[in-house]
Amino acid sequence: MENVRRLLFALFVFVLAALLFAWWRNGREGYGAINLVKSEKPGAGPLTQPKKSKISLDELPLLSRLNDELAKVSASVLPSVVSVTTTSFRAGSTGWHSIKDAAGKGRDPVPSLGSGVIISKEGHVVTNYHVIEGLQANIQVTTNDNTPHLTVILDYNKERDIALLKIESPRVDFPALNFANSDDARVGQIVLAVGNPFGLSGTVTQGIISARDRHLSDSQLDYLQTDTAINPGNSGGPLVNVRGEILGINVSIYRGDTSVSSWQGVGLAVPSNEVKALVENMIAKLKENDKNAAGMSGTTGKGYLGLEVSSEPVEIDPVWGTSRRGALVSGIGDKSPAADAGLRPGDVVTKFQGMAFRSPADLLQIIRTQPPGCEVKLEVIRNSKIGDIIARLGTRPEPEQ
Repeated sequence: MENVRRLLFALFVFVLAALLFAWWRNGREGYGAINLVKSEKPGAGPLTQPKKSKISLDELPLLSRLNDELAKVSASVLPSVVSVTTTSFRAGSTGWHSIKDAAGKGRDPVPSLGSGVIISKEGHVVTNYHVIEGLQANIQVTTNDNTPHLTVILDYNKERDIALLKIESPRVDFPALNFANSDDARVGQIVLAVGNPFGLSGTVTQGIISARDRHLSDSQLDYLQTDTAINPGNSGGPLVNVRGEILGINVSIYRGDTSVSSWQGVGLAVPSNEVKALVENMIAKLKENDKNAAGMSGTTGKGYLGLEVSSEPVEIDPVWGTSRRGALVSGIGDKSPAADAGLRPGDVVTKFQGMAFRSPADLLQIIRTQPPGCEVKLEVIRNSKIGDIIARLGTRPEPEQ
């Protein structure tokens, strides 16, 4: 009998405790034993987010300042970086002929993307030569404000993989970056790579200078090595220091595994001092050509073809895969080098020595700057076909008295 009373007392205490717990849980959120007994499924429950960060920026003044400064550098550099879009045409299995069928048979458009950086208020752009390589390409740059511009190739250095373009615009207020002294580059210093990897415009990545005087091959050309993320599409974009100056032009990535085309921690850039020297030489050469064309040099710059061209440029449809402007040949001199080469009235000259020109007057000026006796290649559209004509320049005849 005593055991029964003890059992009943224990049961009474358990029921009383359960009732007291149920009364205490009433109105409170959360999932508990009562919910389990009732076969209720657990709900979303409360969501209480913290109201402040665990670490205040005041506790990390240096990191806070670095964060702000890197954002400031990025904002100052981005307007000067452009995307370079080219569309080349890949020939079919028939290969190259002197006059190709331009109706599109056997020629597939091959789009390509790269980057560039504006280095003058007049719109001069530096990029990689391999970005614009190819005789048949439409070259367009898009500035950071999504404005597209046509460009002309002023000059390039194939060995150093540097090309100089000029935006066709009357603007003289393009946002430009200046060159840093790459001799002062130090291993470990912070750098930013700005460009358009995989066509994603306005991309900024951060890293450091990993090494100096790095060689790609036995050519002994020096490069800056960086661990900044550089991917396809970054080619031609700037590697800048914390002052927003061009420290190098990104040119390639290391591929330890040939099946992987993305960043693997090793990028190379042409040092800014070399790029600056190349650009200055290109500009000097262009000015010398202009000087010769103006009749200020008596030894060179007397090239002559015997062409007469219309003063207005011919607008060319992009489907041709060549320059956007050409010069219409209106006349050919008798027994002239142009006549000997097979040029005819009605031909449209689109390129001279593989390079575009801005106007028919520019084409004539370029011809006048060349030395007599040299062979030149002209890209010509004739009777809905496009091809190359090789001509040997003569000496410009003296004007009749």
